[in-house]
Amino acid sequence: MTTDCLIIGSGPAGYTAAIYAARAGMKPVIIAGPVQGGQLTTTNEIENYPGFPDAVSGFDLMDKMRLQAEKFGAEIIYETVTKVDFSNRPFAITTDAEQTITARAVIIATGAVAKYLGIEGEKKYAGMGVSACAVCDGFFYRNQDVIVVGGGDTAVGDALYLSNICRTVYLAVRKDYLRASTILQNRLAEAKNIQVLYKHEVADIFGNNGVEGVTLKYTDQNNEQHFKNLNVTGYFVAIGRSPQTELFAPYIDTDANGYIITQNNTTQTNVPGVFACGDCADPLYRQAVVAAGTGCKAALDVEKYLASNA
Repeated sequence: MTTDCLIIGSGPAGYTAAIYAARAGMKPVIIAGPVQGGQLTTTNEIENYPGFPDAVSGFDLMDKMRLQAEKFGAEIIYETVTKVDFSNRPFAITTDAEQTITARAVIIATGAVAKYLGIEGEKKYAGMGVSACAVCDGFFYRNQDVIVVGGGDTAVGDALYLSNICRTVYLAVRKDYLRASTILQNRLAEAKNIQVLYKHEVADIFGNNGVEGVTLKYTDQNNEQHFKNLNVTGYFVAIGRSPQTELFAPYIDTDANGYIITQNNTTQTNVPGVFACGDCADPLYRQAVVAAGTGCKAALDVEKYLASNA
């Protein structure tokens, strides 16, 4: 199979790129990847995506985007990319079904996944009190007690954001200090409803039909370890994210954390004809509407690239 525009990934960035590319007559092909619709499909309710005043589930939102992309002629392949070759043109992309697709231009929209501690409760209560996005889900915990796990900028930023919504925010920090920037630490010190728990780790999460609390392991002044339960209804993990970019490492420039570097406020990577959009190239915002916007940019960039390399 050969196409002018191949899109790797099927989240909001990938589907938006497909909608724009299809309407421009590029007949894009999408390789959906292991999670059709991307990480957003694991979110029960989204209230901050424009156009849905009564909220929408992540699955429904992605399904609507899929139908819109297919309506304009995008083709979706429900396979996963296992190998790419960006050293020759056209580019060659191989899937787990041992299918090789060649493309004049490629859009990488593989997203990023949140890092978790790995405790059993994180999976058990996923979507029932466990979240990796305070901005996405904080509203559901208005006037409730929640805990944020982490000690860097993301964790402190999430705690500050939640402090405007929740009754009490606990910040569990594994070390006896914060890694967050000074300005964020200063804001944290001014927040009256945030309690920082130094040298505390979450050992377990408990509850019946959702999160009702966490079990904390902590070290006292005598360096002795203890356990205690803390009643919270929301658990927010903020220990980092992993962009899904390892597959492209031999060809595509990334930053120290693996996020794809794009050039001059475009979606163009260091390889002409290969573009990146969405969370795999965004270490900062991590919002569905932002990802969709960059998907639009990627399709427009591809259209311009193909026209100039006809």
